[in-house]
Amino acid sequence: MIFGSENSTLTQYLREVWQGRYFWMSLVRMDLRSRYRGSALGMGWSLLNPIFMTTILCTVFSTLFGQDLHTFAPYVMTGLAVWSYLSQSMTLGCLCFHQSEAYIMQHPSPMAIYPLRVVLGNCFHFGISLCLAILLALWGTGWPGVLPLLSLIPSIGLFLIFGWSLACIFGLMTVHFRDVKHLTEVGMQVLMYLTPVWYPAKLLQERGLGWLVQINPLAPFLELIRSPLLDHTVPPPMVFGSALVVALLSFATAAWSLRVREPKLIFYL
Repeated sequence: MIFGSENSTLTQYLREVWQGRYFWMSLVRMDLRSRYRGSALGMGWSLLNPIFMTTILCTVFSTLFGQDLHTFAPYVMTGLAVWSYLSQSMTLGCLCFHQSEAYIMQHPSPMAIYPLRVVLGNCFHFGISLCLAILLALWGTGWPGVLPLLSLIPSIGLFLIFGWSLACIFGLMTVHFRDVKHLTEVGMQVLMYLTPVWYPAKLLQERGLGWLVQINPLAPFLELIRSPLLDHTVPPPMVFGSALVVALLSFATAAWSLRVREPKLIFYL
């Protein structure tokens, strides 16, 4: 059933997505297997990459910024974990429909499963990085407490919604404009320097550039992870509310765009 047809409702559409769960779950497993096929370390690369990047950045910038390694190392690790998830949701999402062209041509499934395919595979690696960040935070800042850790559960739900929305939006744009993927990669490189991923946000605030963090829609998602692990507190209502608004607005945009473009999408692949 096509999303947006007269007899279709959102509930029916979501039911169709759920009924096809074995199909899109098999696609996710296939993506993970193909990614590590022939690799000597296999999933070990998902562990080594954030470890190496955190080590390098801490070696260089902990002294440059005058930061305590015990707090700076988990700060960097959490930043890299969140940034990797969000950036890959966009860049890999650009190809979600092109990558699945053969299935779209042959199998009349809801189009929403193809961004979901990308995001679930991305969540697997995000989970690995998040586990490393938790271990590093335990070493650096100690036990955060039960309530802060439990606050990660709704936060991860927001990450899923936001990640699917980004993959869907950028995937739809790439169907019509093939250069979107390259522009996204360049844009994410620029945005990374405007987001406190590996440098303390207070450095911008001390130089009168704190507004860059306040208007950055990705910044609240960093705080959703950093507040429980580094500050040992539940994310403030303002932070959670900002992330919720960004996620829901993105979801509404993605759902509306998919509703409009899904019936004609196959003609542009």
